[in-house]
Amino acid sequence: SKLLKLDKLINWERLRSYLGKIHKKDFNENSDRGRRSYDKISMLKLILLGQWNSLSDEELEYAVKVRLDFISFCGFDIDDKVPDHSTICRFRNKLIERNLIDKILIEVNNQLSENNLKVKKANLAVIDATLIESNARPNRTKTIEENIAKDREEQQVSNNNKISNLNIEESDSADEDATWLKKGSKYHFGYKSFATTDEEGYITKTKTIPANQSEINQMEDMVTDSKEFSGDKGYDSKGNRQILRSKGIKTRIMYKKPKGRPMTKWQKRFNKAVSKRRFIVEQSFGTIKRRFKFNKASYFTTKKVNAQFTLKAICLNLLK
Repeated sequence: SKLLKLDKLINWERLRSYLGKIHKKDFNENSDRGRRSYDKISMLKLILLGQWNSLSDEELEYAVKVRLDFISFCGFDIDDKVPDHSTICRFRNKLIERNLIDKILIEVNNQLSENNLKVKKANLAVIDATLIESNARPNRTKTIEENIAKDREEQQVSNNNKISNLNIEESDSADEDATWLKKGSKYHFGYKSFATTDEEGYITKTKTIPANQSEINQMEDMVTDSKEFSGDKGYDSKGNRQILRSKGIKTRIMYKKPKGRPMTKWQKRFNKAVSKRRFIVEQSFGTIKRRFKFNKASYFTTKKVNAQFTLKAICLNLLK
């Protein structure tokens, strides 16, 4: 089975040192027999199974009670009590609070490289962003029609901005970090999640921001140790190109059309060549959204949404 292969692929004990900051009392379960403790590696495997199978904490609690492959993979005793959903939630929150999920992604990738399944230093790294819907909806908003009418009135005075750049009034929501973004003719409420992949589609870095924030200033955090670094026109700036040059990385960022003049033939040819290679990261997003069902976040706040995205990235890399 896949879980048996997965269990043999990764040296899970090497991940134990990253979990050292989590103490058993942080996620113990109260019971009639006192406080119940669970092995941290077993809990980590359980968290990954939840993201792999897109299960809620309640669904995951039930699955690990009835599925022998889940019990075996996590190392629980078939006759023993398994963690309940609140214990699962507390353990995941401790991973997030202590910023451990990014470190786990790095360690998993290192082991994949050691097993010759992933290149250690990529020739090409590609950055892109995808929209993730918030798990909450606004309690109240102005209608789209009101915002369009207001925007048109403002443009009659200034005539500087396009209708598409609407300032949508932020709304009361259980997810305080989620924001509105208009893309094309559609409105999105949620986040932008960034990924940097290597030329094989393995995700090496992740980042999440509210949906209405600009992409252009996010690139520096996403640069990896590669020979070339590619991105679409949203990352075209002198600052970003200088960042790559200072690291000795060849710039493969697409050019935006200069204001007031056409693009040169060389820039057009360059953009066409770069765009042909960007499918790598788009395929990774497609797998995360279709196979691991991550069109919509399960949790609130930027930090927790990015943690879920990173867990999904680990699942993608293990699947590959």
